[in-house]
Amino acid sequence: MASEDATGAVTIPAGGLIEPPMAMALNMHSSPGVYALLLGAGISIASGVETGWGVVKDIVGKVAAVRDPDNPDARNEAMADPEKWWEANTSEPLGYSALLAAAAPKPASRQAMLAKYFEPEEGQDDSKGPTAAHRAIAQLVKRGSIRVILTTNFDRLTERALQEVGISPQVVSRPEQIKGIKPLAHSQVTVIKLHGDYADLEQRNTVDELEAYPDELQQLLERVLDEYGLVVCGWSADWDKALVRAVGSTRSRRYPLFWSQYGRFSDAAQALTAQHDAVVIDGKNADELFTDLVRRIEALDHLTTAPITRDAAVVQLKRALPDPLRRIELFDLVDQSVTQIINRSTPEHRPVLATSTTWADTFGSNVRGYRADSDTLLHLLANGVFHDDGTHDHVWRRAVERLVRLRDSMPGTYNEYLEKMRHLPALLATWTIGVAAVLSRREELLATALYRPEWTVPHSGHPRRGPAWYLNPLRILSAEGLHDMHRADNGNKFLYPQSNWIKETLREPFRLVEPSDIAYREASSRFELLASMIAMDTDKPDLANPWAGEFFLDSTWGHDGNGLTAIEAELTDTWPLLRAGGFGGQLLRAQEAFTDVTAWRGQYGRTW
Repeated sequence: MASEDATGAVTIPAGGLIEPPMAMALNMHSSPGVYALLLGAGISIASGVETGWGVVKDIVGKVAAVRDPDNPDARNEAMADPEKWWEANTSEPLGYSALLAAAAPKPASRQAMLAKYFEPEEGQDDSKGPTAAHRAIAQLVKRGSIRVILTTNFDRLTERALQEVGISPQVVSRPEQIKGIKPLAHSQVTVIKLHGDYADLEQRNTVDELEAYPDELQQLLERVLDEYGLVVCGWSADWDKALVRAVGSTRSRRYPLFWSQYGRFSDAAQALTAQHDAVVIDGKNADELFTDLVRRIEALDHLTTAPITRDAAVVQLKRALPDPLRRIELFDLVDQSVTQIINRSTPEHRPVLATSTTWADTFGSNVRGYRADSDTLLHLLANGVFHDDGTHDHVWRRAVERLVRLRDSMPGTYNEYLEKMRHLPALLATWTIGVAAVLSRREELLATALYRPEWTVPHSGHPRRGPAWYLNPLRILSAEGLHDMHRADNGNKFLYPQSNWIKETLREPFRLVEPSDIAYREASSRFELLASMIAMDTDKPDLANPWAGEFFLDSTWGHDGNGLTAIEAELTDTWPLLRAGGFGGQLLRAQEAFTDVTAWRGQYGRTW
């Protein structure tokens, strides 16, 4: 149960210097988990998903059209007053159950009829998806600000947005589910669908259906309204009589009521806000309200939490590294730096969609943003892997595993290159681990770092592969985008822009580990070759692509056994990478992989 004593809630009234959006952010930040959301149809308008009443009207119109095919106005006439038309032509009042029973009596036909209103049409994955508001709400849930969501909508946009950030919500859409749910305070988030789910025959839409709630649902609603603060958005209070009564009958509010209104303010809404002395936020749509709220709360986070500096983090890591009693401290240090990256890797901070005119700027901004977000982690990995003796390898691997999950779900609408870039932090982390392993002569670590974790594009049906395949820099970073933002001093394009940019941007984290620029570049080139050999070691020809980079240049590759070609002589049964399990532990596979890289360079590589 949320309570003032338990949470130390601070109520800050709106007025004067504190504008309503500021008051809401201050209250929610000071009392995480204390505020519930009440979301109406307005939250989903931008998604293209139809409202519940809109679906009822449309289906009634279709029924009327097929009932009177010779009347071209039949559909419009029925949709003008669906309830009146239904009662005049059937033996029972209009209701969601009766409507679907008549129009689509079988579960399969009902599902097919309803899906067109709520699910993207084939080939249009960017339609009917979560809005910016839904995704901002998911971020609020993820950080613990929101634990209860009441919604009159029966779409699944809220659930989809939560799943995109790795949260499986507890969903209540039918009264009989309530008895078995986790206590609200014990669930990361509970979504209470007051009008049911779109595929549920018990959904409530018509005026009669909205007159009263089942007893179990009414009791749960009253509990939420009594124990939690409330943020209302997108709800007109025009039709939901039972919900209006429930909000109105709440005896006293433990916490403030914030009501966001965009457009017409209904009489019922005005009465409720006056009754509860609500803080009204006027003139913001749902997207603006919640994205602004996230920004304000994050600003307060920066004030209340003094983040450890990058250099201090490295010092702390070096002290904890050799001490077995500080292993948890080291784990938390690295894990928290990964969490900071993940929290910034959202469409609000790193867009996955851009117009043709803004694409280049967005690409460059994202590249620089991901690099800046990853800075502390990259310094920790460079120093940690180099000085470690293998004791903490699981910590370094976990960092990459968490970053790889940034692409475990696909956004509704995206640009291919910006979406793929969500793996850039994982690529930078893996590259840093690899170069540190080369410098510390621990190349056996690459037998896991370039094979695990396995991943594939969600719902693609493709086999799962290791980082040597899906983190290939040529897949993650568009050459065209890099040419626009990263040029040579003379203004010319780099032959291998991905390779050059990564080596340049990762030089600084290795300063304490390897002061010599020459030694650093040699280690980077060796890592590129080893990663390329593993990438070529596949029975799928379309996947056999090296990490084509500057190690292909004659200045690095060498002639007559010099440079990187000398690695061929190392390929024996005692080669550390082979003994650790790389190439399945088979020498022949390693030799063939080197030959394949050499052949690829000869056919496609630029050697000057």
